[in-house]
Amino acid sequence: MSIETSTQEAQRYAFICSRGTLDGAYPALILAINARRLGHEAFVFHTFMGINAVRKGKLEKFQFYPPGFLGAIPGMSQVATMMMKKQIDGAGIPDLPELQETAQLEGVRLIACRMTLDMMKLGKDDLIDGVEIMNAEQYLKLAGTCSINMFT
Repeated sequence: MSIETSTQEAQRYAFICSRGTLDGAYPALILAINARRLGHEAFVFHTFMGINAVRKGKLEKFQFYPPGFLGAIPGMSQVATMMMKKQIDGAGIPDLPELQETAQLEGVRLIACRMTLDMMKLGKDDLIDGVEIMNAEQYLKLAGTCSINMFT
């Protein structure tokens, strides 16, 4: 099945990253980068544990936690993370820090949730360069102008 690309004017896409895991961060970044490459505006709002994706020195430590019973087995997240990173590398997919840098270079707006920062007692200095901070009301006003809003 073929999907035709649209020639309509630029749209706005918003993605919400709420998990500080490999499988929480990759989808938002990949979708946002591809939205930009299609000529659209793209935003990634980081909230709750997803805030760690925009904290200095945290993204490199993201892991994969297998769902269900497997995730409860001691050491399984380390094994699963190693396996997942090997698959990512084997598929030629950039690691998260490189992907995030690409997103920023291509104009994806990274946004940190004000409430999450306050809750975790974090400030602007704890975040990587270029991250905006918005409260829920500000983000909802932005998201209301978007064609697509998606949790990842």
